[in-house]
Amino acid sequence: MAAAKPDSILLAAADLARGALDDVAEAGTVGEHVAARMEAERLATHYFDCTAAGYPGWRWAVTLARAPRARRATVCETHLVPGDDALLSPEWVPYAERLAPGDVGPGDVTPYQADDPLLQPGFEATGDEEVDQLALWELGLGRPRVLSAEGREAAAQRWYDGEHGPHADVARKAPAPCASCGYFLPMAGALRRLFGVCANAWSPSDGSVVAVNHGCGAHSEADVRRPEPEPLEPPVLDDQQLEILPH
Repeated sequence: MAAAKPDSILLAAADLARGALDDVAEAGTVGEHVAARMEAERLATHYFDCTAAGYPGWRWAVTLARAPRARRATVCETHLVPGDDALLSPEWVPYAERLAPGDVGPGDVTPYQADDPLLQPGFEATGDEEVDQLALWELGLGRPRVLSAEGREAAAQRWYDGEHGPHADVARKAPAPCASCGYFLPMAGALRRLFGVCANAWSPSDGSVVAVNHGCGAHSEADVRRPEPEPLEPPVLDDQQLEILPH
């Protein structure tokens, strides 16, 4: 689109534009005139620095227009617009997308996602015999959807990288992995080879999903090193001193 032809009347009406801000801007917040730009034929916008402390880098904008064959400009609108270095608020994120793990509390309900990529119909065959058997069993309990392959992979990666995976500090210092612990309950289904549930009341992971190569100091087969008892010196009998007791 070709640029609009400069309009000398509109471009020279900076004082009119500044006066239009008197009823809009807080006193003392309209700074120097910085630019004037043609928007279209007989339509231009004047820009002024905004000196308000809360709006660094912003500009006041006043749009002027001129009727055909008119010799005067008229004010269309005034507004505050961000400049190249303006301080802006974060990009809007819909409420349904703001939830993070741990945000859901008692009484809260998350929105239903009809096309959740982490789920699939419970009766849909996946080709994996173990997974299909699990899906049919869950469908028998009235569950219309189960985890998809993508959902299982996402959950497994999250658990493996979390505080109950092999890279946690408690696992690095553990005497043995969970896989050899008597309190380790393997999961059913496709994740059985990687995860289980800890059933040890003394463990910091009690009741949590743990990786087979996680670990802690409450391992059922581990033991603390018991120090050897210090040898006692034979008793010393001093028979050179007698204590006279009354009869």
